[in-house]
Amino acid sequence: MSQISARLSELGVTVPTVSAPAGAYVPAVVSGSLVFTAGQLPFVGGALSRTGKVGEGADTLVPPAEAKEFARTAALNALAAVESAIGSLDRVTRIVKVTGFVASDPSFTGQPGVINGASEFLMEVFGDAGVHARSAVGVAVLPLDSPVEVEIIAEFR
Repeated sequence: MSQISARLSELGVTVPTVSAPAGAYVPAVVSGSLVFTAGQLPFVGGALSRTGKVGEGADTLVPPAEAKEFARTAALNALAAVESAIGSLDRVTRIVKVTGFVASDPSFTGQPGVINGASEFLMEVFGDAGVHARSAVGVAVLPLDSPVEVEIIAEFR
């Protein structure tokens, strides 16, 4: 078992198979020693468990704590895309950048806390090599009405 596979197993996580793209793109592209993922949604078993805007107060909004878990799931899906492009997550030497998008209620300003779900997960998996630069962006809507979307740039050997 590889080092990263062992770490994921310790965390109780299995890397899913990569979902087929929903458009005219690929899940990940390699350029030099970097792999860039397409935006990944928090699919589990090919479906979103929840849709809608993130915010607080209204029953129709996705609570920030739940959205944070969705960001973690989207990051796991991004790792699946990385693995599909380079063959093994053990080849990753650094997570360089995370960009997270949060479909936000107009009054919601907690996007960084939501995307911490992705960042903290990547640091759990890769340790110091998982520390990265990041953007957390609030948007009006995401594909399929997903609450979050995450993309990563990883360096590999």
